[in-house]
Amino acid sequence: MTPTDVSDWMLLKLQKEDCIYQDDVVDYIVKSGAEELLKENADGNLVLSQAVLKAFKLATPDNVVWVRSDFYWRWRVTEDEPGRQARG
Repeated sequence: MTPTDVSDWMLLKLQKEDCIYQDDVVDYIVKSGAEELLKENADGNLVLSQAVLKAFKLATPDNVVWVRSDFYWRWRVTEDEPGRQARG
């Protein structure tokens, strides 16, 4: 499994459900046996590697935002400020 494979799966799930939680992506990667696409953050939690995040950003440069407070991505709406981060 490659970072692009994960990004493609994320995009399909986003299209189907309108948002995708980081935990769901981590679970998908673990169940697929591709733990090399994850890293451990400072709190000891598994999160997506930079390679996966880069592939997903390349696939969704302007139409998806990250909601940091709840750890998920969603489609950009008119009210969103410029950039990849969203308020909620």
